[in-house]
Amino acid sequence: MEQRTALHAEHVALGARMVPFGGWDMPLHYGSQLDEHRAVRRAAGVFDVSHMLALDVRGAGARDFLRRVLANDVARLRTPGKALYSCMLTPDGGVVDDLIVYFLADDDFRVVVNAGTAPKDLDWMAAQARGADVTLTPRRDLAMLAVQGPAARGAVLPLLAGPLREAAAALAPFAAAPAGEWLVARTGYTGEDGVELALPNAEAPAFWRALLAAGVTPCGLGARDTLRLEAGMNLYGQDMDESVSPLESGLGWTVAFDPPDRDFVGRGALEALRVRGDLRRFVGLLLDDKGVLRAHQKVFAGDREIGEITSGGYAPTLDRSIAFARVAAGIGDRCTVAVRGRHLAARVVRPPFVRNGQALIGL
Repeated sequence: MEQRTALHAEHVALGARMVPFGGWDMPLHYGSQLDEHRAVRRAAGVFDVSHMLALDVRGAGARDFLRRVLANDVARLRTPGKALYSCMLTPDGGVVDDLIVYFLADDDFRVVVNAGTAPKDLDWMAAQARGADVTLTPRRDLAMLAVQGPAARGAVLPLLAGPLREAAAALAPFAAAPAGEWLVARTGYTGEDGVELALPNAEAPAFWRALLAAGVTPCGLGARDTLRLEAGMNLYGQDMDESVSPLESGLGWTVAFDPPDRDFVGRGALEALRVRGDLRRFVGLLLDDKGVLRAHQKVFAGDREIGEITSGGYAPTLDRSIAFARVAAGIGDRCTVAVRGRHLAARVVRPPFVRNGQALIGL
């Protein structure tokens, strides 16, 4: 049986179409995925992301532990509340998972990992933590909400308690403010401004209803996927996994090779890939012909197959079909994609496609 978040009854009461996702029963949409997508681009939408796992990493060895298990370097986090996006890697350089880590104190960090990989992640981190002065505490007692869109912060701030409201109002992007069991972060997965909140499960339904009363649109997994695709954000299990490195997933910017003496898991494999020099490119595609791009469709340069799509779909903001693809390095600026027996013309572009409601590529 699929697990349920603390907001499951709220979703059902709103008539959401519920689907299994990562071991959880989650809302796909509440009637119109397109309307939910547009609400986030134009105003504000709220997503229940409680299926993801918040994991507290504490102890005198917490910072050294994270510097070893993450490809990005938490030593860059010097101000409490600052956040960092990173991957955890296998010794061979494959991606165990992608995550966000929040620096709360020198001995106190919070990591948020994906739902479907959470059990694997916890086991992997626990194995890496053996002998270290660090404790790992899964926080399934917390719900998590993502409120996204140009009007998101204006809707959330009045609903917060005084001191937390003041701290949240002053947050810079990729920073967080904790208050007791609550944490508000100016982060997201949509390409829009907004906040992500962690709060006790028991308090989540009332806060959810208050957001809806303030005019925030409830949004499901469908809109979350089209928004992140437009925003150029990877999805674990599609755009990267343990079989591929971040260097071939458009995530080279998340790997901190400096300082050279930081021996993070997977470093040797990534350095060998860089020396080899035949890395595939991770690119965006904009379909010129009519059709829809989907994962696993093959990409061609002339008659030569050069790669395949990892994520694709219709982009409501652009009214076009877009995709991510992993391809041979010499792709050029044009290609074709095999769609139902036809080769459709596509343009090679650099993601993101959309940010803050505006198209970043010429149509």
